[in-house]
Amino acid sequence: MRISSDDDVTFGLTALGALDSRLASIIAIAGPVPLRRSEPGFSGLAAIIVSQMISKASAAAIWNRMLLRLGKVEAQAFLALGDEDCRAIGLSGAKIKALRGSAVAAETGVLDLEAICDMEPGAAISALSALPGIGRWTAEVYLVFCAGHRDVFPVGDIALQSAVAHALHLPARPSARTLEAISVAWSPWRSVAARLFWAYYASCMRRDATPVMT
Repeated sequence: MRISSDDDVTFGLTALGALDSRLASIIAIAGPVPLRRSEPGFSGLAAIIVSQMISKASAAAIWNRMLLRLGKVEAQAFLALGDEDCRAIGLSGAKIKALRGSAVAAETGVLDLEAICDMEPGAAISALSALPGIGRWTAEVYLVFCAGHRDVFPVGDIALQSAVAHALHLPARPSARTLEAISVAWSPWRSVAARLFWAYYASCMRRDATPVMT
């Protein structure tokens, strides 16, 4: 099953409430939990790379400049841009390298970014992480929002760590390893749990709910 509609999110939230009674009040506080799906492929991965370690507003500004320059963010079109073009858009050297590596992989067929959606999460994360500039966080966020996997929880995400700590009254923000152990209780609906805690972060903690990696 893929998370591909608002009904899927609603179904997952109901299942999560049955799996962990602590989540009932969190679901009530969080309010609407958005689907936030993107099409799989280079454009979806590129948007995630652009958003790495910057604010939602900054990522949106860079993405809009890319759209203005390219019309549509596709691998072949991006590879035609020079370094100066990329820097004018607002991309850092590291992101230029990551985007080019992903574009080359997509264009040459080294990695099929659509077919990877049908792989098991562990194998898909390993395949994506083999690309330059792609770590576990980027791979997991791609699987959540582009592939629609239902059981992926990006444990390195600062917003998720903070939201879980606040919602579950933990003494400190959990490490990725600790959050991994906590999230096991929400399987096989961890991708919906991630959406829930991002929504909680935005609603209760009044902050930007864009995924932010450690």
